Amino acid sequence: MTPAEIIRKVRRLEIRTRHLVTDSVSGAYHSSFKGRGMDFEEVREYADGDDVRSIDWNVSARMDKPFVKIFREERELTLLLLVDLSASGIFGSIEQSKRERAAEIASVLAFSATRNNDKVGLLLYTDEVEKYIPPKKGRQHILRVIRDILFHKPEGRGTNPVKAIEFLNRVQRRKAVVFLLSDFLDAEDAFFQSLALVGKRHDLINVILSDPRESELPNIGLITLEDAENGHIVEIDTANPRTRQNYRIAAAERQEALASRLRQKGLDWLETRTDAPYMPALQKLFVRRAKRF
Repeated sequence: MTPAEIIRKVRRLEIRTRHLVTDSVSGAYHSSFKGRGMDFEEVREYADGDDVRSIDWNVSARMDKPFVKIFREERELTLLLLVDLSASGIFGSIEQSKRERAAEIASVLAFSATRNNDKVGLLLYTDEVEKYIPPKKGRQHILRVIRDILFHKPEGRGTNPVKAIEFLNRVQRRKAVVFLLSDFLDAEDAFFQSLALVGKRHDLINVILSDPRESELPNIGLITLEDAENGHIVEIDTANPRTRQNYRIAAAERQEALASRLRQKGLDWLETRTDAPYMPALQKLFVRRAKRF
């Protein structure tokens, strides 16, 4: 693509997703995560009615009378988008590839954050950390984030999310809202352990991207499939009903196993297929989280 074509595609995506980010969506986003962190503001002398649990015993001992710590709710949040750019993301059997769907969801989240004056950062990864954009505010920054999700040329083809998560934990010390967008194919034990650690430090939401052909094969005869990440090639006779059934069962079992692992770790997630709208699932997630707090 030429630079002009890239700009046009990014702006088209901006127009489409800005239209989706209504006041209600933006408010639902913020109510789902606001107040999850508290900033220390000051120490003042204890007054009747103060919570004794907020007494600063060190200051009280020095001053020989009780003092309490005062905190204020964090009004501004930091949104971090972790996006899997491994080769499996380029797959798309209909209008959108999984990578394009990831960019669109990320765009909705980023513009929701912008309407609430929040910062947005980006971490792209394959089997290595591909690119990190520190959190900032502003429309031009968001457009850069969208552009890089769509058009960054990754050096790696495989997936090693553990490296990305380790990098995240080094660069983002303060609590953040983290959306991890990936197809979660071939997720291993170390990955789920890393997710659990991130979930303790940050607000983590996992967005599982999939294509309809990853769960069901069409009846089109003999086909050759190549694994985009490792190059492994197989031939499948899709005209065989048993082959299609086994494929469908295996896909369902893989999906249930993934959901089970996320539940075991107490992690939030939503699933979105490239042939279905994602806004209902996103809004349902916001509502579900807002009710918890």
